[in-house]
Amino acid sequence: MGQALQIPKCELNAAKNNKAHHTDEMSTRELIVRRGQDFTIILHFKSEVKQYLKNLRKFFLIAQTGPTPSKLNGTKNEFIISNLGNKKSWSAAVRERDLYSWTISVTTPASAVIGRYTFLLRLHTKFQHSVHKLGDFILLFNPWCPEDRVFLPNEAQRQEYVLSEDGIIYWGTESSIECYPWNFGQGDKAIIDICLQLLDVNSQGLKETNKGRAAWNDPVHLCRMVSAMLNCNDEKGILYGSWNGEYSGGTPPGKWKGSAPILHQWLSTNCQPVRYGQCWVFAAVMCTVLRCLGIPTRVVTNFTSAHDTGRKLTVDEYYNENGIKIKRNKNGSIWNFHVWNECWMAREDLPPGYDGWQALDATPQEKSEGIFCCGPAPVRAIKEGDLDLNYDAAFFFTEVNADCVVWILHSSGELERATSNTKYTGNNISTKGISSDRCEDITQNYKYPEGSFQETEVFQKALEKINEHVQSQEEDTTANIPRSLAQLVPPLLLSIQPESSLSFGQDATIAVSIHNRTAAGKELQLTVGVQTLQYNGISHVPLWNEKFCFSLQTNEEKTITTRLFYSQYEKALTETNVLRVTALLQEKHMGIPMFTEQDMRVCRPQLSIQMDEKAQQYDPITARICFTNPLAESLEDCVLTAAGKGLIHGERTYRLGTIEAGGNLMHPVEFTPTQTGLRRLSVDMNCSKFQDLKSYKSLEVLAAEPNT
Repeated sequence: MGQALQIPKCELNAAKNNKAHHTDEMSTRELIVRRGQDFTIILHFKSEVKQYLKNLRKFFLIAQTGPTPSKLNGTKNEFIISNLGNKKSWSAAVRERDLYSWTISVTTPASAVIGRYTFLLRLHTKFQHSVHKLGDFILLFNPWCPEDRVFLPNEAQRQEYVLSEDGIIYWGTESSIECYPWNFGQGDKAIIDICLQLLDVNSQGLKETNKGRAAWNDPVHLCRMVSAMLNCNDEKGILYGSWNGEYSGGTPPGKWKGSAPILHQWLSTNCQPVRYGQCWVFAAVMCTVLRCLGIPTRVVTNFTSAHDTGRKLTVDEYYNENGIKIKRNKNGSIWNFHVWNECWMAREDLPPGYDGWQALDATPQEKSEGIFCCGPAPVRAIKEGDLDLNYDAAFFFTEVNADCVVWILHSSGELERATSNTKYTGNNISTKGISSDRCEDITQNYKYPEGSFQETEVFQKALEKINEHVQSQEEDTTANIPRSLAQLVPPLLLSIQPESSLSFGQDATIAVSIHNRTAAGKELQLTVGVQTLQYNGISHVPLWNEKFCFSLQTNEEKTITTRLFYSQYEKALTETNVLRVTALLQEKHMGIPMFTEQDMRVCRPQLSIQMDEKAQQYDPITARICFTNPLAESLEDCVLTAAGKGLIHGERTYRLGTIEAGGNLMHPVEFTPTQTGLRRLSVDMNCSKFQDLKSYKSLEVLAAEPNT
């Protein structure tokens, strides 16, 4: 009897299993597998198996997860070890055997609850039952499994949207897009532990205690959980958002380079919110968490994005008589850009046709079912105006389709509607290309071309659905008006023709063109102004404005040119370096004012990296970091940092001192690649005049040649 109850030793075979399940970057010691895919364990017996089994009647494996495992909700699974497997349920089949061991293939269903599991062995003899722990493992979603709801059929997409740890986030303006490199870091073993703890902390965050951990098999539910946990507007969220330019007691959003430091800080401070985040930080960290859990995810930037519209399809912007933007109420705003996520999944909770990419937003803006989260909304539903589908499709639709209406506040206190060039929202919707650093424009996924028949038809359908919702809910908001009534026909053509971007240190030439298309001459006053602007549309102190009075005969066109000097903007720029140029045209003593605007991004100097595109594992390589000081003054206290997983351990810092006016820098960074595959070297420079100048370059590391 004693011999029969000796417990076999279990080998979880982590290194081999993890490689087969695409989790070997996370760990080769702890078993991390994906649902719907077999993995093998080995039971080693202390005596011959046939002797061991003589007194056994039943031989079961148990896999359980959560604080109160239950067979009813799928968190406790008990299955007999046999010679047959079952791909639709938990099962175990003996594949190989010898005198002292069994190699067992364990199958998990593609709908299993994800999370950290405990493996148990339950033995039934003639005289007693006993349960013994064999080990622990982690189960994730499986984009490689056709039966999993997150199945992604293209291997290149799986490599990019599940496994790639290096990303690019786009920001700036629609006419001048800037790359922001980001390290997602989901392959770090510590990150998956944090992600699972994040789900534990949030287990009651959506007030769905009746579902609990049983709902962890549903990617829709998990995405909403993560979206809610990314912001701290509800309990124990990860990030504290700040958009007022004040970042005392924390890290400015633009200084973050990756998700891992944020997640580590959140955990180490007992789930206190990390300060500070803005939209790209929220989206980047959510991308890390979802990729880590196995849900294909990408970061998406919407340029000229409508916000806080309260289901209205118009956004009011207010300017004074000097063309300076003013904050009059909270009725929406237009952001230069806004960043959210898309995750890939089948939507079994919706009618057919809405599988694929789903929009998901972690930036706290509006509540969804009582919680600050947003999505997942099918991207197809947004494009087609099907706004009554879960979740929050109407919110995303307004972000990419709302119209802007401009009002002029006169010194008398009177508000007057201005005619203006149509400002279309939802432009150059961008994400990182697959297996490359190119920017991919996916605007066509969200909307039909502006002015097309399909776009007008969808807008009208969405308008009706939104107004029906407002009326049914008796919401205190103004009903939407048709787009045809939102635009007035201007009697004159007014346009600004500056460069879309300006190099820091240069003066800007601003040209304003006016064309009189009426049958009468006009006496006109033009006010041109420039102000700094935060990316979320909040204006700062005006930098400069100038008035011009002139006459314009019928069919006459005139261009007025002026300049903005470097000395006027050098100390006033905000984090994203955007200037708003405005032109306000009024007829003397009569007529409706005309208004137009143009955003200009001030580009900081670039770091460049010179190095080979391929390298051999364990062979030293040198990268040269190059920089030219564009200013007529020295840059003091220059510090360079370099990092790259598989290239450099941790982060290296180089103190460069002073770079003279117009001077050039070429600094070598030597490193030895230790991991194969496509790797990225990232560099960052700070100095007295510039902060967080970033650059990156990818390097293919080839496997070391075997010793002969």
